[in-house]
Amino acid sequence: MAEPLARLYLITPLLDDVDAFAPRLAEACAAGQVDAVLARFGGADERGLINRVKALAPSAQEHGAALLIAADSVVGDLATIAARAGADGIHVAGRFEALRDLRERLKGERALGVGGIRTKDDAMTAGEAGVDYLLFGEPRADGSLPALDAVIERAGWWAEIFETPCVVYAPRIEDVPALAATRAEFVALGDAVWSHPEGPARAVRNALEALRAPETTG
Repeated sequence: MAEPLARLYLITPLLDDVDAFAPRLAEACAAGQVDAVLARFGGADERGLINRVKALAPSAQEHGAALLIAADSVVGDLATIAARAGADGIHVAGRFEALRDLRERLKGERALGVGGIRTKDDAMTAGEAGVDYLLFGEPRADGSLPALDAVIERAGWWAEIFETPCVVYAPRIEDVPALAATRAEFVALGDAVWSHPEGPARAVRNALEALRAPETTG
């Protein structure tokens, strides 16, 4: 079997009921090799978020996937929250001025990812701050998406020139081969997995098949 062109990265919906979502995440991660999961949480205090992450993390980690937390609206120190909750890292949207401090606080023990990248200057600023990966093409705050061609161009530019890994967001499983062909290290899927009519496990299996497909099949 051909090696995948990129690794699979999942993004959860904005989670309110962690207990209800955890079995679906476990189903997805058990279906094939998922390397990372970005868990998205709404507003919560530090203690509340720690408890929610602890409840969710085994659904990813017990299947070999790293669990990262995105919680830009959380009151509290994200580095401390990640450590106390047992998360594998944190993800921030924008906040480029805070990246160097977060990198130092995480001390290399946990991953630091960044999204919300709108320009090439944003991307280079993040790379210089020592992040572990950049995410391109994810939905904007209003739910809209950048043009797929623009995302492909940006990811290809980054992957060709820079060593820091990048993640590229696929709105549909059908978009996976073209995005993987950019040589991005990871392809991310969100709603395409969680709203799949045959369930998240089938979506993951389809995505992994697509990651082994040449671009022309997309």
